[in-house]
Amino acid sequence: MKIGRRSFLSFVIGGAAGTALTPLPWKLTDDLSIWTQMWPWTPVPEDGEVSYTNSVCTLCPAGCGISVRKIEDRAVKIEGAEGYPASDGNACILGLSGLQLLYGPTRVRMPLKKENGKWKEISWDEAISQVVNKLSDLRSNDESPAVACISGSDYGTVPRLLRRFMTAYGSPNFMTVPSMQDSYALTLKLMHGVSALAGFDFENSNFVLSFGSGLIEGWGSSVRMFKAKSLWKEKGGKLVQVEQRLSNTAAKADQWVAVNPGTEAVLALGLANVIITQSLYDKAFVENHASGFDAFKKIVTGFSPDKVAKITGVEESAIISLAKAFAGASEPVAVCGRGQGKTPGSLHEFMAVHALNALVGNINKKGGVWAVPEPDYIKWPEPELDEVAQKGLATPRADGAGSEKYPDTKSLLNQFPKAVCAAEESPVKVLFVSGANPCYTLPGTKAVKEAFDKIPFVISFSSFMDETAQAADLILPNHGHLERYQDVPTPAALQNPLTGLAKPVVEPLFNTRHTGDVVIALAKGVGGSVADAFAWDSYEACLEETMGDNWDTLLEKGFVAQAFEPPGWDSAFTTSSGKFEFISQACMAESHQAAPGKIAIEGDNKKFPLILMPYDSIRLANGFIGNTPFLTKTLEDTILKGQDTVVQINPKTAKSRFIFLDDGDYAILSTPKGRVKVRVNLFEGVMPGVVAIPRGLGHTAYDDYLAGKGSNFNELISPVDDPVSGLDAAWGIRAKLTNVPL
Repeated sequence: MKIGRRSFLSFVIGGAAGTALTPLPWKLTDDLSIWTQMWPWTPVPEDGEVSYTNSVCTLCPAGCGISVRKIEDRAVKIEGAEGYPASDGNACILGLSGLQLLYGPTRVRMPLKKENGKWKEISWDEAISQVVNKLSDLRSNDESPAVACISGSDYGTVPRLLRRFMTAYGSPNFMTVPSMQDSYALTLKLMHGVSALAGFDFENSNFVLSFGSGLIEGWGSSVRMFKAKSLWKEKGGKLVQVEQRLSNTAAKADQWVAVNPGTEAVLALGLANVIITQSLYDKAFVENHASGFDAFKKIVTGFSPDKVAKITGVEESAIISLAKAFAGASEPVAVCGRGQGKTPGSLHEFMAVHALNALVGNINKKGGVWAVPEPDYIKWPEPELDEVAQKGLATPRADGAGSEKYPDTKSLLNQFPKAVCAAEESPVKVLFVSGANPCYTLPGTKAVKEAFDKIPFVISFSSFMDETAQAADLILPNHGHLERYQDVPTPAALQNPLTGLAKPVVEPLFNTRHTGDVVIALAKGVGGSVADAFAWDSYEACLEETMGDNWDTLLEKGFVAQAFEPPGWDSAFTTSSGKFEFISQACMAESHQAAPGKIAIEGDNKKFPLILMPYDSIRLANGFIGNTPFLTKTLEDTILKGQDTVVQINPKTAKSRFIFLDDGDYAILSTPKGRVKVRVNLFEGVMPGVVAIPRGLGHTAYDDYLAGKGSNFNELISPVDDPVSGLDAAWGIRAKLTNVPL
């Protein structure tokens, strides 16, 4: 077999990726190796009775089933639980190393109050009393909207208890951490007319066209995607990866399409052009179940393959060939959501990609994208609202969601820091944060921290001393993820509704409390109609009542799975036309721009000639949970070398524009928002002109195993508002690299 330069590159990197992703290296880290790491806080279990407890991991949105081995009362090993849907005996390496979070030094062990910049231990009664007094004072002064809450999710009983508290109290300011699920939900709302989650029948797909989704870097459920990739290979399916960097997903794909940054939606429209002009689309779907096709056809006329080639950098012949292959497959599916899908992205990009699925008629069909009902097992009665609550809920939200400008968006956390910083006095006086670390994960970290400093009273429910907990005034620590009950709704991108149950594996090690119990206690402390909205004596009682007839099944099996058949095309769409909408009226004002679909990247291209783009690694947690010491130990020196972030650039970039950098050199990386010192890795798998930086480094909190290592990408970028949704559309920013003076 003849191997060209690109084939060789793909072979080498793909082989390395395959080795990194196989179970072999991780099976070597069995009990002995895990517990003989030289961490000073490592417990050494004594001999005793061995038992196993099944639970569900809550360290990331994947929600894998786990089995925890114990010796007497001490947990000593985590592995995947056999038979759990989607994961079935497997778990990612963050979940496998979760014991280091349970027993590690980053745990907050009791309520803490900040006094004169230092933490002071206080009792739970004192902590809850202080919060209740502040809440009661604000409510008596008719200032209930001055309370806000940031939750890591909108689904599950704990987020719903927080939302219920805000509603009964009289504040509209319940916000959630944004992700690709928000953009997909809006896409389905505008194009299907339904309130639903996007699920993908990957197991039955035979042609997957991914626009920057890190399908084996942790997108959706990493374990599920590993298994799906194996199925595609066994069945002769094809994976095409569109992105600027030869990621693990691109290296393991059948075809890597290198595209100019920010032009993915343009490429999608170019593919649509070919499919339409060559009559490759599903005529039965388009003619009988779709609306706006003629207007869409008119728009994509301006995206001929030759024009798209000039914008995207993809050869005209490759565009035509890809469109034909996608439309010719029996079960094709197009997917987006950059990296691990933890950022929302451009709504135009999501809609352009979803239009491809409509053109081939693979919506709510085998191997395609499904509109999956939102979790609906929480059937609590609506709280009765007093006059204060009614008046407070009628005020505009602090983040602008649901406004005339963004009527369909439920939450705009990216807009919240700007609103606080722009006001002379913070519109929010009390802020709760649960299951989130916005002072690290939100783009524009400096502005986020400034906003938190401006809010008079910030309360964190974090189990760990993360960046947001550090910025708080009071920490009411939640039980650890292996110490509490928690329902785990359908993981991102799963096509079948699923509810899992995380169960306590060990008794709480410290003086912590379940966040659900704290919310109930706060409601009862405020009293009146707020207390009346919380009839439960404890979170566990609330959870058991909520799950009803499924409670015993959840305790026994750990999950309740529903067999879901998506509705047929005749009843799938509830838009005004009753059909799939190729063109949404909400987007019409934006669809006649000079280059619709092309994402604007902030910065002057003369002053900042390069484009900085992040990438995700399965070995580097970048959500509200930071890396465990074990994960950090597995990082390659092309990600982290010593204490330095390593950025990847093409060798051509290293020898251009007055730059002369060799592999391993130090450089100053600058953007319009900040500058950091980095090391350089020359990598032909990055497009020229692009600087690739890993997400998940640069923590200032946690412990010595994580803090101070590398730089946080979010400090170098700021959010860019999507014109339709208001969500953050940014994925990259203009940048430059300069040599470090000798």
